[in-house]
Amino acid sequence: MRFGIVVFAGSNCDQDCYHVIRNVFKKPVEYIWHEDANLKGVDCVVLPGGFSYGDYLRPGAIAKFSKVMDAVIEFAQMGGLVIGICNGFQILLEAGLLPGAMMRNSSLQFVCKFVHLRVENVETPFTNLYQFGQVVRMPIAHGDGNYYCDEQTLGLLKVNGQIVFRYCDENGNATPMANPNGSLENIAGICNERKNVLGMMPHPERCSEDILGSADGLLLWQSIIRWLDGKS
Repeated sequence: MRFGIVVFAGSNCDQDCYHVIRNVFKKPVEYIWHEDANLKGVDCVVLPGGFSYGDYLRPGAIAKFSKVMDAVIEFAQMGGLVIGICNGFQILLEAGLLPGAMMRNSSLQFVCKFVHLRVENVETPFTNLYQFGQVVRMPIAHGDGNYYCDEQTLGLLKVNGQIVFRYCDENGNATPMANPNGSLENIAGICNERKNVLGMMPHPERCSEDILGSADGLLLWQSIIRWLDGKS
């Protein structure tokens, strides 16, 4: 199996993802430049966090026009695994690979801290090693993480099991106080109906080693690896 990490102008978490995949899990991984039209035969595409194109217009709005995104969209439509983290989630929304949109945090401030998440769906390639309802601890770092969609879309997300993570307190309660950005119904991560595309605002690559204060992101990468192993 091989991972590909797309590097946009302004990406700043690409090396973090590379480190986890290459040095923690010892899996083949390579960078894919945003002007490349070829995904080089990778099995999982990672859109990392950062500030692609300086977040001009709005986060992800310019990155969706990068040459590589045509290949990413085709890859996803063919069933390939795609995970977008933070700015990568925003790019997936702008590119139409996931429904909804991101708004400014309700506080109108950049938020950088650890939060608790409740795992809402374990039947995805990204979460199959978590327990349903498990509470995990991951860091966030964003100014535009306030997820929004209309009522019809929200209803479909619920019916199809597309809500993957919710912000919660340490006891698993998805309360307004546990919501760091005003996101609709405490949504922290969603997938597409086919379950092969995941977008999440928290950073699993920043909590995949105990020395970082949490290793709760390990199970996400292990879930992807397990799923890809099962496909080979």
